[in-house]
Parts: sequence; structure tokens; C-alpha cells
Amino acid sequence: MDRFIVLGSANAIPKLDQENTHLYAESGEIRILVDCGDNALVSLQKNRLDPNLITDLVITHFHPDHAGSLPNLLMGMWLEKRKLKLTIHGLEFTIDRAKALLGLFGWNNWQNMYPVEFNILPETGEGLIIKDKGFYVESRMVKHLIPTVGLRFSFPDGKTVTYSCDTEPCDSLMELAIGTQILVQETAGPGKGHTSAEEAGKIAAAVNAQQLVLIHYDQRAGVSNLLGQAAGSFKGEIIAASDGMMLI
Repeated sequence: MDRFIVLGSANAIPKLDQENTHLYAESGEIRILVDCGDNALVSLQKNRLDPNLITDLVITHFHPDHAGSLPNLLMGMWLEKRKLKLTIHGLEFTIDRAKALLGLFGWNNWQNMYPVEFNILPETGEGLIIKDKGFYVESRMVKHLIPTVGLRFSFPDGKTVTYSCDTEPCDSLMELAIGTQILVQETAGPGKGHTSAEEAGKIAAAVNAQQLVLIHYDQRAGVSNLLGQAAGSFKGEIIAASDGMMLI
């Protein structure tokens, strides 16, 4: 089964009905969690997804709203008697800090801990993270306040989803997203390291996306207002992500 689900859609400040941005992608035997700022164990279960079946965790960057609940996530899986290996992908900057955070909780001393493998992405951020039976996940460095990667998911049936992650408009994002069917674009800006709704529309138009999904936004700005700003430049379908929304 191929699936792409928005588990959380908020910016750095979660709301009662909107958790920090994190995502789920599945194809065949591969089940990927992207980021874990809030309690991903709960959001996975809300969407009837078994946390112990997650094969891969991609941490896009080391900000609290994207990596803050990592110890709780791994501990929860351990307490639930997980046996499956978990592979954690990220830039060296990110993985070093993730290991340090886990080390504060002495995770290496947890008895009967399941295998955890770390995959450090190239310094440029550009690479093929996962390749499995026609399912590909690519990464590329984007332009945020700290080292950060965006992701492109290519499914066996030809569907493509690109997640910008936190970034201001940049050439590398354009290269990653060119020709994508669905562009999941952060909309926390304007400002350094982020993107406004108006800029999101321009990016979607430039990469010839079929659908623009606004994410990592502050709902207090008014969803209809954000959609209107994006529509000024992009004439395709535009929606605002919500927690639990299935894009594929």
C-alpha cells in the first residue's frame, strides 16, 4: 500500500487541534516517519499506524518542533517490546545532536533495546535515502537557520510528493521539487529561513506542481487568507494541510 499522511501540520507552536509538522510515508514494507517534534507515538496511533512497524525515521533538522520528542519516541517503542531495527537518517549536524540528546537518558543501557542504525547523509544534503522496489526518497539541503534537508518521495505508481521542510525560497528546493505532483510547502514566513504563502505559490508555479499543500503554518493567520495569498501566483489546486490528512 502506498500512503502519504500529514500527522501534524502546525508551525513551531502546536495548537489544540494541530501538532507540530510531521509526516508518514509508506510503500511496500517501508514505513517512514518524518520528524518527531510532538508525541508522534500518539499521532501514529490516531491514524491507526503501529509505531513498532516504522522502519525509518528521517530527522530533517535539529529544532525542538522537529526532533524534540525523539527520546520519548524511542522509549515508547522499547517499552512496547519493539524488535524491528529502526534506521534514523539525518545530516551529521543533526545525528550528532540526536545521539547527544538520547545519551542524556542513557538509552544505550536500556535492556533488550531493539537495533537502531544511524545513516548520516552527505554533507551537501544531496542523496538517495531509500530505494526499495520502485520507491525512492531523495534529500537535498535547503536554506533554513541550521542545516536542514527537504525530501522528495517517488512512489512506484509514478506519484511524487516533495516536502520543502523549513526553508526560505532557494535554488536547491526548486531542483528538488521540479515536476513534482504534490508540493508540501512550509508557510511560516515571511522571514529569514522560512517561506510566506505568497512565496509558496510562486515556488509551486515555478516547479510546475499539480497541487500545493500549505504546511507548518500558524492557523491564527487565517487559513483562507493564506490560501488567497498563495493563489495569487499559483493557479493549480491549493489546500491547507490538517492533522490526519491523507495526500496519497
